[in-house]
Amino acid sequence: MVATLPSSPSAIDARAAFTGGRGYLAACTVGLPSVATQRALRADLDASAAGHPDLAAYSAAVERSRALFAALVGIGAERVAIGSQVSVATGAVATALADGAEVLVPEGEFSSLVLPFVHAGRGIRVRTAPLDELAAHVTPATSLVAFSIVQSATGEVADAVAISDAAARCGALTLCDATQAVGWLPVDASAFDAVICHAYKWLCAPRGVSFLALSDRLMARMSPTSAGWYAGDDPWSSCYGPDIDFAPDARRFDLSPAWQAFVGAAPALELFASLDAADAYAHTTGLAAAFRDGLGLAGPARPSAIVTWDDPDGTDLARLTTAGITASGRAGRARVAFHVFNDAEDVELALTALGR
Repeated sequence: MVATLPSSPSAIDARAAFTGGRGYLAACTVGLPSVATQRALRADLDASAAGHPDLAAYSAAVERSRALFAALVGIGAERVAIGSQVSVATGAVATALADGAEVLVPEGEFSSLVLPFVHAGRGIRVRTAPLDELAAHVTPATSLVAFSIVQSATGEVADAVAISDAAARCGALTLCDATQAVGWLPVDASAFDAVICHAYKWLCAPRGVSFLALSDRLMARMSPTSAGWYAGDDPWSSCYGPDIDFAPDARRFDLSPAWQAFVGAAPALELFASLDAADAYAHTTGLAAAFRDGLGLAGPARPSAIVTWDDPDGTDLARLTTAGITASGRAGRARVAFHVFNDAEDVELALTALGR
């Protein structure tokens, strides 16, 4: 399930692409803008303020971002729809389900991947199971398995191969949320029927840029219920009235793009597409493993760039914050994340702040 990308600069070299990062251990909350993203956004803001917004450049940034994300997850751009939120993309996938369908999700899954099914109506039922047992809970009655390949609250990496194999045996569709993965964990979108990714975390794009990668069999069952002018084969000829020609591929599920966000997203995605995926994985998970060792935490079943531990009263999170380290807390746990702009010094700073 690892997408193959061209050999390129190391993740360690990528630190030079960012102006910040020291003590920032919260890519799982929001990524940092690269120098190239900052420049692109400032140039667009200056041009717009001077009365010269460039609509053609906005459209080009959207298509460049689509193509780069497709390359990152190993599929063609014609299979990728653009949007702005995970929940909206999840709702689009829900249109493919028959009345009374069963959706299987992990316990404690991120709500944007669950609520659209819970409130879809039509008798659609949501069943939960522990993430590490999810594959064993897929049955012939399961229509769709929806899961995050990396859990937001815990950083746990799902056994995507086992889940996909179980779904295939039972004829179920698969929906993978890769928001907490793409950018450090190689993901092959062709292994799933749908992959959703919001790019403002590990891909360091502005918030408001998300992608939905679709298999042919899922695309054929979905309805473009949120269609607007950008779902047309030629968006600029699809601005008025009900009679438009929908795009023949995944673009018919496009949402009207937040233009400035895509201006910043294109150089961010360019950066991550230029990195060696295996190197970025080794760099981020290696830092996380060193931090885990320093805390005396057991290693996870599958390596993760996110480390979480019990912190019910927020004491450890407060220690990190007091030391000037940006971290986060979720579900009674402290949470840190190591990205390409981090290094061993960040590990030492965090361990020192925690008195280790």
